[in-house]
Amino acid sequence: MTHPVPIHFRAVDLEALPRLSGRIVAFADGTSGLGAALRRLDRLTKGAVARMLQSEAFERLKPGEAMELAFPSGLACDALQVIRLPRRADAAQARKAGGAIGRALTPAGATVLAEGHAQVAEIAFGTAMRAYDFTAHKTGDRKDPGHVVFMVANPEAVAAAAAPGAAVAEGVFFTRDLVNEPANILTTYDFAARLAAMQELGLDVEILEEEQLAKLGMGALLGVGQGSESPSKVVVMQWHGGDKEAAPFALVGKGVVFDTGGISIKPAAGMEEMTMDMGGAAVVAGVMRTLALRKAKANVVGLVGLVENMPDGRAQRPGDVVRTMKGDTVEVINTDAEGRLVLADVLWYAQERFKPSGMIDLATLTGAIIIALGHENTGVFSNSDDLCNAFLKAAQAEGEGAWRMPMGDAYDAKLKSRIADMMNVGGRDGGAITAAQFLQRFVKPETPWCHLDIAGTALLKSESTLAPKGATGWGVMALNRLIREKFEGK
Repeated sequence: MTHPVPIHFRAVDLEALPRLSGRIVAFADGTSGLGAALRRLDRLTKGAVARMLQSEAFERLKPGEAMELAFPSGLACDALQVIRLPRRADAAQARKAGGAIGRALTPAGATVLAEGHAQVAEIAFGTAMRAYDFTAHKTGDRKDPGHVVFMVANPEAVAAAAAPGAAVAEGVFFTRDLVNEPANILTTYDFAARLAAMQELGLDVEILEEEQLAKLGMGALLGVGQGSESPSKVVVMQWHGGDKEAAPFALVGKGVVFDTGGISIKPAAGMEEMTMDMGGAAVVAGVMRTLALRKAKANVVGLVGLVENMPDGRAQRPGDVVRTMKGDTVEVINTDAEGRLVLADVLWYAQERFKPSGMIDLATLTGAIIIALGHENTGVFSNSDDLCNAFLKAAQAEGEGAWRMPMGDAYDAKLKSRIADMMNVGGRDGGAITAAQFLQRFVKPETPWCHLDIAGTALLKSESTLAPKGATGWGVMALNRLIREKFEGK
């Protein structure tokens, strides 16, 4: 898997600046005079730094944005990057500054002059996040980004403060790798194997095969995958970090490793992006990895349904009726509305087996949520104000866009079937809401629950502050924070 760029923290040594190779990074707040590092750089470059800071272009920079001098006279480095960042910068500004470093990082590496900044750990986190690049299938001259050295006054203290962020970055990268991976590589076999390998981190991992799923009565999930050569699976990951008697918090993810739409086949244009239809399962996996790496003091169970939705002589047809693990029957109107069928059985299984204190599911579920919210926000649906508000607070704190959507009986009525207990779709209007209403039928009234529709946020066609174009890893940061604040009191 892809690992975050190596980051080290060392004591400040301004005398070494003339000899440093790679990239040198410094910060200017745009209001006060030059600090010691910038004064030293200004002398070495014969006033070039001061001229840059006095320019109109630098004045127009927003906090976290950068300008640079290529091959500056008086220095041995490839480039001098100066980032506008207030000394009292907030976490978002600091991460954005780190993103500017990570975006420009080369194999030659970088030295960051960060003495005096209270948010160095957040800058380092942003650097690691943005330096990500998925190169697993590129051949030839592959060049990984070089090491990053932060010069700080107290290296040990800053390294300790940055350690939790390193665990989160590992989880995010694991999620991004899974979402970016092509479907001929990330089969249900391979996905399950990657999750099983996390046992070495202390997770308990169990793989339920088709025979077991049939005995459990998961007819909805099995119906989705019956047209594929890859067998359907459910993977259960448990982290036991809290009190032994405490009920776990449950995370449930949709893991459709490729979605053709089945017999209700999708248009060819853009179908290649359906490798990301396992994004919900990938986020669950990334969160579980993060919890294990940072030894979270909480009990959390992650469950993912892994299937492939293919057209075949054995594939599910529109008009078929399937029986869920709960016992309810579903008339399959559209085989491309398959994710909710997978989640229905896994949600019910999670509650029956673990009786969780709360439950959140994640899925690239509907195109309708993209129409409603674009690619800036995940749609949040919930039966619990307390859990929903706690999640929204965590998402806002981590800078991950999320917006609560409505639910109600009028939407639920659209799922009424003539021949079964319900249909799996309710029409085009309010499509993301009727999908959530469908899922709610498999949530027990006593279980606090949120449904996160990440169809618009799991993968982007353009870069963002902390990620290149492609998989974002949206949700790992927010869910990790939610668990930390809700169960660990941090």
